[in-house]
Amino acid sequence: MSAETVSVTGWGRTAPTTSVLIRPRTYEEAVAAVRGCGARGGIARGLGRAYGDAAQNAGGTVLDMTGLDRVHAVDAAGGVVSCDAGVSLHRLMEVLLPLGWFVPVTPGTRYVTVGGAIGADIHGKNHHVSGSFSRHVLSLELLTADGEIHTVPRGTPLFDATTGGMGLTGVILTATLQLQSVQTSLMTVDTERARDLDDLMARMTATDDLYRYSVAWIDLLARGTSTGRAVLTRGDHAPLEALPKGTRARRQPLAFRPARLPAVPAVLPEGLLSRRTVGWFNEFWYRRAPRARTGELQTLSAFFHPLDGVPHWNRIYGRGGFVQYQFTVGHGREDTLRTIVRRLSEHRCPSFLAVLKRFGDGDPGWLSFPQPGWTLALDIPASLPGLGALLDTLDEDVAAAGGRVYLAKDSRLRPELLAAMYPRLDDFRALRARLDPRGLFVSDLARRLDL
Repeated sequence: MSAETVSVTGWGRTAPTTSVLIRPRTYEEAVAAVRGCGARGGIARGLGRAYGDAAQNAGGTVLDMTGLDRVHAVDAAGGVVSCDAGVSLHRLMEVLLPLGWFVPVTPGTRYVTVGGAIGADIHGKNHHVSGSFSRHVLSLELLTADGEIHTVPRGTPLFDATTGGMGLTGVILTATLQLQSVQTSLMTVDTERARDLDDLMARMTATDDLYRYSVAWIDLLARGTSTGRAVLTRGDHAPLEALPKGTRARRQPLAFRPARLPAVPAVLPEGLLSRRTVGWFNEFWYRRAPRARTGELQTLSAFFHPLDGVPHWNRIYGRGGFVQYQFTVGHGREDTLRTIVRRLSEHRCPSFLAVLKRFGDGDPGWLSFPQPGWTLALDIPASLPGLGALLDTLDEDVAAAGGRVYLAKDSRLRPELLAAMYPRLDDFRALRARLDPRGLFVSDLARRLDL
């Protein structure tokens, strides 16, 4: 195993801490690394796409699990894959799409590992139909603090504590997943504009169930009668007959060729994303969207992962980095969502990436984020004046409404609000105390929130 002392941050590039980074290449090396963790413990890390401090461990050990990246077996008839936890969703798409299968749930980036997807219990544009990632995990192998490897089937307390447990029950080594059948690698997409937040929510409530995937981009700088104006995009996997005859797409319907642009430079001018520049972008993005368009064919990467085509896009926020804030509130709590969107608009938050989705039924994970209702996610430059106080106020709005803040994106939530957001928190802490009495598995997130 290689080991080096490095400075580690989340994808938001805030609050770096120094750790010993170890890269196991075998299960035996992973066991040895866990048993060798010192007093500050250790935490597993995948491709570093958690926005906050979930995969950091100041003064301790971080296990880079991307060296364990084998696809062990694919049942091409039944749509089941068994793989190492260090395999990325990108790699699974490369392997599975030619066989007519797709990952059942994907977030806004395909550069996350299977282990990270389970630990954060990720969700996507299809939560209202397909739930979160853990719903499609049949079983997993978990390396616990005693150095033993356990097979953990779904429906057990350890499974429910691990899915959404942010790596704090152990190191996920392998997983077996049920996949989504597809005929092509293209999407049929409908796009429409909504004049304000109420118009948007009415459209989504009325017709989201007609689509497998749904997401809305919101202009958080719009004010007055346009507050919450949005572009709503919905779609499903294109059937073979939707592809034009005689085209390359029809001849190679399952081809997967994501586009890739030049990387964002390591150093950019500070203040590039100001209220003025983001305002220009938002106006352009809203106006260029069609008022209503149906049946457009898009590639998987364009529909699901547009930012993946820009390597290191997180650098555009400058040296200070950015905060991603995501919360959910239940059905019947739309007034809270309206209040938060209005607060963000009045504060003039320069967010060019703000998305609203509807959640369906939650999954059993004790710290799983989704619950039936609405979820809004947005990026904000960390240097924005008054940001801390604003987000503290939003946290209180969310907690009072029985909602939650997403731990995989959090970097600053106050611990006293956590129990109100996650009612199974005490069960999670009790299981961790039994399973890991020395507190071997720990992260900056866990210390900050007393998980």
